[in-house]
Amino acid sequence: MLQAGEIHDIMTEIYVKVEADCSNFEIDLTGTYPKIHLRSKPHGGRANSELLNKLSSILGDDLRIVSGHKSKRKKIKIADASKKEVLEKLKGFVSE
Repeated sequence: MLQAGEIHDIMTEIYVKVEADCSNFEIDLTGTYPKIHLRSKPHGGRANSELLNKLSSILGDDLRIVSGHKSKRKKIKIADASKKEVLEKLKGFVSE
């Protein structure tokens, strides 16, 4: 995770739409924003925790939710990756 005062060469911010309480983890890139289906319910930060855990396993550990903690639309900040790199990594997990 990002630490206060830490400097990174590249910082990318993306918006994602989250659907909680789904049967499977899935990523859909067909819309304006990546849509991420999570298994967790949106209570007590469980869906946000699952989102960060899943995305960190795909994109790397240096990411955080910048805004939208209680919303379906979230802004995610990712360190050390360009927007193109982030989208390419997400494409590897898209449901067919």
